Amino acid sequence: METAIDGDEWLCLVTPISRERQLKTPLLIVEGGFLWNLPGHVVRTASTLHASISTAQHGIWMRRLRLSKNRRRLLWGRIWRCRLMRPSLCSRAGLRSLEEVHAVVTSCRAEATRNGSDEAELRSAIQTCMAWDTIYDPSKKRVISPVSRIWSSRQGGWVLFCWDTFFAASLAATGSRELAYANAIEILREKTPDGFVPNVSNAHGFKSLDRSQPPVGSITIWELFQKFGDKWLLELTFNDLLVWNRWWLKNRVLDGLLAWGSNAYEPQTGHEWEYADKGVGERFGASLESGLDNSPMYDEVPFDASPQCLLLQDAGLSALYVADCEALAATARELQRPEVDELSARAEEFRSQLARLWDEEKGIFANRRTDTGEFSPRHSPTNFYPLLAGAATPAQARRMMDEHFLNPDKFGGEWIMPSIARDDPAYGEQHYWRGRIWAPMNYLVYLGLRRAGLKDEMEILADKSAALLLKEWRSHGHIHENYHADTGQGCGYDHSDRFYHWGALLGLIALREQEDV
Repeated sequence: METAIDGDEWLCLVTPISRERQLKTPLLIVEGGFLWNLPGHVVRTASTLHASISTAQHGIWMRRLRLSKNRRRLLWGRIWRCRLMRPSLCSRAGLRSLEEVHAVVTSCRAEATRNGSDEAELRSAIQTCMAWDTIYDPSKKRVISPVSRIWSSRQGGWVLFCWDTFFAASLAATGSRELAYANAIEILREKTPDGFVPNVSNAHGFKSLDRSQPPVGSITIWELFQKFGDKWLLELTFNDLLVWNRWWLKNRVLDGLLAWGSNAYEPQTGHEWEYADKGVGERFGASLESGLDNSPMYDEVPFDASPQCLLLQDAGLSALYVADCEALAATARELQRPEVDELSARAEEFRSQLARLWDEEKGIFANRRTDTGEFSPRHSPTNFYPLLAGAATPAQARRMMDEHFLNPDKFGGEWIMPSIARDDPAYGEQHYWRGRIWAPMNYLVYLGLRRAGLKDEMEILADKSAALLLKEWRSHGHIHENYHADTGQGCGYDHSDRFYHWGALLGLIALREQEDV
């Protein structure tokens, strides 16, 4: 089945493949219907499924279809069922010849592959995974792309995670502006009464009112604007992003830098994740806010109930906050808003504070315990995020590359980047964020390398990320939640969903690299 767009017209070409092993003639079923509880009706005529919506009417035309002999199967007015004996087509705007549709499909295929087969394969992987995970939510009458169908089925129909859904917007932008916008806007609409985007919300009405997740919303919206140029997107989202930005400043600053936290609150829905034994107002809730749930970086770090934060100044969070301030300042400038100076000054303040986290002995930006004043010896890809904030000097960036990024005992090697350094005691566990490779980490590090102008390292990360994605995409058709850092495998591990959309960020890195080239 191949689909293509010709102007405003949607086309679908269905071509039977070899019948050598087929015992029965394959069937093609074409069904028309309306989104849940919306008014209208669909009827079938000789060659058309015809939809009526009050005064507007739409049709799907079929050609070259041979009807099944079992006429009783055709009694339903909104379904076509036919024997697929020859190439057939469906068209939204009227009857077209098979030759004409074949020419359109061939042209679109050539355009999709014009930059090479690898790029076309990566785009196909990204768009296939996004299509599988995209659903219609009848409760709020919206289209969204939860992380996976499995996760949604366990959460009452849909579940949205904060940074996951912003990344879904970036992934969707490879093929659909509308789906990209839908995901970015809808996750913002899940904001809490306090104005922050929650770690998680689901169809049962539960929201994590104690914690947010990494602030990647503003950089996502700004990049969508750079790609598509729709100023209304900035106007629609700016206030929500500004309130969220100010929330971090009020709730998560620890001696001039940011720390992950969890604010205790009275349960609202009775959901199990609203209680202290699931981390609310505790250390585990703060580690969940990081998005890196069981990362060794937060092992044995004290949680202080007064600031409701881990006693750890986090280099990754502080750097992402600078990037958030910068993207919002650019948005304010584009909209001619008065908050430009506020946001620019805030970005500069936290960028200068990041210099305090440079560990001269280890040659990397490190997290620092505020209870002891000591640098944490545990490093992950988040310790490269200060590159994204423009906080590293050229000499510091070079040391980070030579001593850590390219070092096979740290983050280098055939499969990169592990979620904790290879010489960390927890690396061998290869359990979730304890050593396995996660695409969002690679993606954010890539953006940092790009800002720092580290072209050789950008190419290395792009090539190896693409190889990691294509390894199981080609063999199994999987886009994994995470991958083994020694073998590059996603399969064989219970905590790696096989069609989790942010795994496709590995392919997006390679596409971004090709676009830059």
